[in-house]
Amino acid sequence: MMKGDLHLHSTYSDGSATVIELIQQALSRGLTHIAITDHDRVPRCGDIPPVTTLKVMPGIEISAYDFQGRRKAHILGYAMRDTRAVTAFCRPLLERRQANSLRQIALLAEHGFRIRPQHFVKRAGHVIYKQHIMEYLVATEQVEEMFGSFYQETFKNGGYCDFDIEYLEAAAAVRVITEAGGLAVLAHPGQQHNLDLVPELVKLGLKGIELEHRKNTEADKAAIRAIAGQYGLFLSGGSDYHGTLEDSSSEPGSCLATEAAVQLIFNNNSDK
Repeated sequence: MMKGDLHLHSTYSDGSATVIELIQQALSRGLTHIAITDHDRVPRCGDIPPVTTLKVMPGIEISAYDFQGRRKAHILGYAMRDTRAVTAFCRPLLERRQANSLRQIALLAEHGFRIRPQHFVKRAGHVIYKQHIMEYLVATEQVEEMFGSFYQETFKNGGYCDFDIEYLEAAAAVRVITEAGGLAVLAHPGQQHNLDLVPELVKLGLKGIELEHRKNTEADKAAIRAIAGQYGLFLSGGSDYHGTLEDSSSEPGSCLATEAAVQLIFNNNSDK
C-alpha cells in the first residue's frame, strides 16, 4: 500500500525540520513516498540522502499570484526533468523575499530589538523568512511566542513589518513547470479560494489539484472532485507540514495523496 505525503517543507524554505529529519519522521509514520516542496526552491539531488524503504522526490511550491483576481494561487511542481528554468524563474522572488526580510530586521532593530542580519547567515536555504525572524526573537526571549499578539500586531494588521513581496504569476508558474517536463498542481484551493482558475491553468498544462489538505473543507473537496473530473486532473494531497514555523498542528502524513496520484507522479519521475 502506498502512503504518500506530497507537500512537505524543510529548512531550505520555511520549515523547521531538515530534509533528514523529514525523512526520519516519514519513516516513523509508515509513509512510503514523500515530496519535499519548499517554497520557490527545488532541492538538489545531493540534498536528499538515499533511502531504501522511502521514495523521496524533490519538488517545489511556487509562491504564485493571480493578479487579475488579486489572490494567491500557489503551484506545486513534481517530477521535473530539468529544473534550471524553474530555478531561474523563482530567483527574483527569492531575492525580493530576502530584501523584504532584511528591511523587517532593520525596522525591528530601530524599535529596540537585538537583531541583526548576521544572526541568520547559517540558514540552510540562505533566504530569511518572517518565520525565521520570529523564531529568533522567541529563542532569544525577546518575544514570548511565535504567533501571539506580537506577531499579529507587528507582522499583520498594519504593523510596521506588515508588508509583503510581489509573487510570481500563477499562469507562468504552471507553464515553467510544464516546460520542465513536470506535473503542475494547484495547491490548497480551499485556502486561497481560486478553484475558478482551473480552466485557464489547464490550457497552460495544469495536471492536478491538491484535494487532501487541512485547509480544504468538505465542500471544497466536493468542488475539487467535480472540476478535476471535468478536466481530467489527478487529485493530490499532503500535510503542508512546516513544523514549529507555522501555527498549525499538522504532522507528516496527516494528509495523504491518493494512491493513483502517488503512482502517477513517481512513475512520471522514473521515466526521466
